[in-house]
Amino acid sequence: MAGMEKLAIIGGGAAGLAAAVAAAREARNRGADAEVVVFERDDRVGRSILATGNGRCNFSNAQVDAGLYRNAAFVGDALLALTRQQRRGGDSVCAFFKELGLVWREESEGRLYPFANKASSVLDVLRTAATASGVREACGRRAIRVDAPGYAGGRFHIRFEDGAVEHAAAVIVAVGGRALASLELPDSLPVTKPSPVLGALRTKPAPPRDLDGVRVRCGLWLVGDRAADMRAGASDADAAGEARRAERLWSREHGMRDGSPAAVPGGGRVKAHERGELQVRPYGVSGVAVFNLSRFAHPGDRLLVDFVPDLPWQQVDQVLFSRRKALLGAIGTVDCEGMLRGLLLPPLARAVLCRAGLKPEKPFEKADVPALGAALKALPFALDGVAEPARCQVARGGLGVDSFDSRTMGARDVPGLFAIGEALDVDAPCGGYNLHWAWASGILAGRAAVRSVEGGRCA
Repeated sequence: MAGMEKLAIIGGGAAGLAAAVAAAREARNRGADAEVVVFERDDRVGRSILATGNGRCNFSNAQVDAGLYRNAAFVGDALLALTRQQRRGGDSVCAFFKELGLVWREESEGRLYPFANKASSVLDVLRTAATASGVREACGRRAIRVDAPGYAGGRFHIRFEDGAVEHAAAVIVAVGGRALASLELPDSLPVTKPSPVLGALRTKPAPPRDLDGVRVRCGLWLVGDRAADMRAGASDADAAGEARRAERLWSREHGMRDGSPAAVPGGGRVKAHERGELQVRPYGVSGVAVFNLSRFAHPGDRLLVDFVPDLPWQQVDQVLFSRRKALLGAIGTVDCEGMLRGLLLPPLARAVLCRAGLKPEKPFEKADVPALGAALKALPFALDGVAEPARCQVARGGLGVDSFDSRTMGARDVPGLFAIGEALDVDAPCGGYNLHWAWASGILAGRAAVRSVEGGRCA
């Protein structure tokens, strides 16, 4: 490179900071004279990292599977490219953080958390590495437009809200959601309007008041009109793949070993399935399992709650018959409320009995078994969309991955422009997968940006 070149990173969140550290280190290793600058609209970098995992920062997962991501093929190619850059075996993201000095622990389902149990530990090692590598932070700078060079070897023009203009040999876009929507990029880069996912869901009508705050571990089935989703452009290959998986599970639950579809109470088709904790809120439902289903949910869908997920449908009636017989033998009488006492919390029991059309004080008869079993296995909630968009963990949408090279995160038609993290149309369930993508894509782009400039694109 002739003279010092500037590598500009727009966005100082997880992906942006990983890109900054990776770029500065790559420049140092190559002896390149480059200035890495992170432009952040907030008054400090890394604020989004501090909010993750309820302040604990589930920064990765020990069992990362590209198949869990939206645009899985692109993600799989990117993770493979990063692995090939790794000199030693093991996960490339974990190796990156090990070099920075982070110590972590593995919790349930492979979730990785900093050993200190604080998100600030992750941010601290990133900022320390960035400072030591000469990365410059420029906070309070909101970029509104990026103009590509008008000729080979030219510079990008980055325009800011305050009217200032910066020039850079390479630009890495590391913002998503509303920040991306308000950033004007070259026309050759199509953008899917971001929409919030990984959040609570609103129900219509709202749940009964006495259910507010109730938590229960259960199975959850998302049901809807998949044909209508496709007509509205709200379905894609990833949603179709999840629907196929969920339908197989639903059929198996109903004893259909040959894969034949099983009927869904109330009609519709199964779109997705999760198991985990459900929390009822005044506006609807929440919890990690609900967050994951929000990736596939649309207004008009239904959520079927299975309170006994370890009990197959074909065994429910027999279990209830046996329970009735045992209670009659033990106490001489059993009413509908008594059938659920010791199994569900009273507010949930009342909701199940209401769905079954049974009054709590009514003696429980053999003829009541099918209705109670159906309500236990599929208590429905009508959904009306995401409840709290501003509190969702991820924005779905962004720059189309077809416009980018999965090995470098570079734009195919705009040399020197890169996109990472939430800037790209990639998202995944809860569990550390989205942050893993942020780090991985940031590392790839940071290294590639230095190489693109050193390769002589900028004179």
